Amino acid sequence: MARITYLERRGAVYYARVDIPLELVEHYGTTTKKKSLRTKDENAAKKAMWPVVEAWRAEFEDVRARRQITADDKAAATWQHYEAVLDRDEAARRALPTEAQINAALKTAIADAEKAGLDAADPVAMLGASLEVRVLNAQKDYEAEARAVKLKTLRQHLASGETALIGDEVTGYVAGNKLLPNAADTKDIARRMIRAEIEGLERTLERDRGDYSGAPKDPIVKPISGAARQTAAPGESIMEVFKIYERENPNGTKPDTLAQARRDIGTFVDYVGSTCPVHRIDKKAVREWKALLLQYPVKATETKAFEGMKIAQIVKHNEKVGKPAIARNTVNRYLSSLGAFCGWLMDHGYLHENPVADMFMKKDTDKKVYPFTVEQMNTLFKSPFFTGVQSDDAVRFWNKPGNVSIRDHRYWVPLIMAFSGARPGEVAQLAVSDVREDRGHWIMHITEEGEGDKSTKNEGSMRVVPLHPMLVKLGLIDYHAKQVEAGEKRLFPTADRNSRGQMFADFSRDFGRYLTKLGLKDGRGLSLYSFRHSATDALRRAGYLDEQFGFILGHTKATMTGRYGILPQGMLEQRVELINAIKYPDLKIDHLF
Repeated sequence: MARITYLERRGAVYYARVDIPLELVEHYGTTTKKKSLRTKDENAAKKAMWPVVEAWRAEFEDVRARRQITADDKAAATWQHYEAVLDRDEAARRALPTEAQINAALKTAIADAEKAGLDAADPVAMLGASLEVRVLNAQKDYEAEARAVKLKTLRQHLASGETALIGDEVTGYVAGNKLLPNAADTKDIARRMIRAEIEGLERTLERDRGDYSGAPKDPIVKPISGAARQTAAPGESIMEVFKIYERENPNGTKPDTLAQARRDIGTFVDYVGSTCPVHRIDKKAVREWKALLLQYPVKATETKAFEGMKIAQIVKHNEKVGKPAIARNTVNRYLSSLGAFCGWLMDHGYLHENPVADMFMKKDTDKKVYPFTVEQMNTLFKSPFFTGVQSDDAVRFWNKPGNVSIRDHRYWVPLIMAFSGARPGEVAQLAVSDVREDRGHWIMHITEEGEGDKSTKNEGSMRVVPLHPMLVKLGLIDYHAKQVEAGEKRLFPTADRNSRGQMFADFSRDFGRYLTKLGLKDGRGLSLYSFRHSATDALRRAGYLDEQFGFILGHTKATMTGRYGILPQGMLEQRVELINAIKYPDLKIDHLF
């Protein structure tokens, strides 16, 4: 029988055992949890094991939902406990018997004694009858003495480091605010609460003398100046309100861009905690989040070493892993996602100001995509990926010559980009019906219309782009005909979106790695997107100004003239002329025909 992962036998007794998730090892200080099932029978152990394992899983999820203790949390714990001491004292004083109540109780005791035939002048006889009155009369003194004793004991404990008297209050505060407990921080909170209670008890003794004007003398016992991250009321957490923003979509944002914003803001929620109210988003939290983003490793969510971790844990663990941090421009994208959301929160009364304002980083000036030179394109198009590979299963095989021909989207998209300047995602999502003859010219219609999950960067990106004669020579029309014959709806049916909804992102990444294997790329500069830049330079070499061909690339620039009329810029013959002007002198690709 196969060994059950969560069951372990030590001697004759069975134990439940579970590996602690990597991101929680530091919190627990160990890599495993074990518990005796108190049985030597394997079948009984199997039954008893699952409730224990499920309880551990629930515990792990609870810990994941918590957040690190901050200075604001400690300050809030201190002040809240001070106010709680005073509130309890005030409630106790309201419950104390008044003079009138004591006198009424005394009269009742005398009347009861007389009915029982007791002599009201005999102290011994009246002792039992007046016991309730005595208790009422002494209650105030008893409570004052108890507070004085507790004050003395707390001072002694503060001096000795003992925190037992305040332990339950600390546990309640940490659990109620979904904080991650650790020995150092919880002890600090405990000592702060003791100091707060000492101050509160000092105030109660002053109240015994009729003085209600006292204020804390201990410098750490003061009103909260920071934003304590309290637990959100139902419907007021950040992601709950984001759902409303997402449904409303005030700026008409594309679905994939909204999905990206959700992921970006999700890292902020990872930092501040899932229970943080939306109205508590402030500059301090954004500033601290931005500081983490500047150390946040690239592809963190796709890296197994960071699986299950939150942003602060990822940054800390990356000190060992050593992956490079995301670019400053990417940090700006995260800030932009949160900033747009916070702008909407302002408009709807959740926030008084946008905490992301003026938080953006200066853009990287060296993150530039360069066009391919003709020499680089010759090297690329003569490489195994375009002429024949050993295997097309993975990028590591692409630079090994063989008899396997790659002729799907991975082959055609780079070529179409080179001779049209189109974006990779625009080409990869083309429907078979988007490529057709129009007045004697083959065109591709880049559009969101039609079947399938199609999108463009913006409305101006939807356009008609004639097919370059070189693409016809390379056999794109024949490829199109085969897709029609096969009954395919999409021109490139194997081109899919990744888990983030990004079209062609995985191949773009692999293509960059292939360029590195060929020795064409060292660091940043060249990528799949370089073909779009190459086509742009080709149009400039042909003598066209940017404003004359920007529309063919899907660039939009608002002008007063652009607001007039309804026809698109550039009639078909003009577009054909522009596309045919894309030429690369000395480019040798005859072997691909």
